[in-house]
Amino acid sequence: MNRIAFVNGQYTAQTMAAVHVEDRGYQFSDGVYEVIPVMGGKQIDGIGHLERLDRSLRELKIARPMSDRAMSMIIDEVVRRNRVRDGWVYIQVTRGVSPRDHAFPKDVEPALVIYARPKPATARRQNAENGVAIITAPDQRWARRDIKTVSLLANCIAKQAAKEAGAYEAFMVDGDGMITEGSSTNAWIVDQEGRLITRPAGNEILNGITRLALIALNQELGLEIVERPFSVEELRDAREVFLTSASGLALPVVKVDDKVIGNGRPGSISTRIVETFERYVSGADTNIAAGKTVA
Repeated sequence: MNRIAFVNGQYTAQTMAAVHVEDRGYQFSDGVYEVIPVMGGKQIDGIGHLERLDRSLRELKIARPMSDRAMSMIIDEVVRRNRVRDGWVYIQVTRGVSPRDHAFPKDVEPALVIYARPKPATARRQNAENGVAIITAPDQRWARRDIKTVSLLANCIAKQAAKEAGAYEAFMVDGDGMITEGSSTNAWIVDQEGRLITRPAGNEILNGITRLALIALNQELGLEIVERPFSVEELRDAREVFLTSASGLALPVVKVDDKVIGNGRPGSISTRIVETFERYVSGADTNIAAGKTVA
């Protein structure tokens, strides 16, 4: 199947899609992105993802390419044209094309790319059932991690280290020995009292849309959530560990570096969270995180 992408106002065969050599995203990482999960042919938390995209654009003073409503309609059309039932949509907005100069150019049109890919839910469900292994790695990213920028080299280095170690993810560690987040996930632990602990939203982490959805869904779970940094030692000694992301929803972690968590199987609280997310994505309201992104 020849996949279709939306590139700067036109639907085009993905094999023919191209960006200009002086696109500032290509030359300076001067752009932002979002990935919206698609399950059952519908966007999951699409409104929340577009709200976060708008925030990232504002923080970098990049013009919005169109309204959220128009972009959502294009996303649905890209999903339809590519016949994606389960998978994801990638959205990238760069400042646009301009002669190379570090300073922001004036009166330049932003560049927009949207494409979709299928991803069967089988692997996610197997990971949720069995749990995943992670490693810890130094956090080498820039200081504005709250902006979902396309500059992901440090994240890629951490993810590659995890892959080479046979792990699913790398939880990154700041200079004080505290966990920030995963290379493409938010990090959570369950302490011995059964409380969920995760780093508070701020410049140090990306405020995940799935993270926000879990906080909102906690009305059903009735668990205590504590937003504070936690250390590598707390991570390894936790009752349970799990991660959240748009692609994986919630996944239990059963091993950190060389330390087995609990009995090496997903714990009862992580399992409840996984089950709650599965009910959520199969329901009618899949925009629970909307309006809850960091201002």
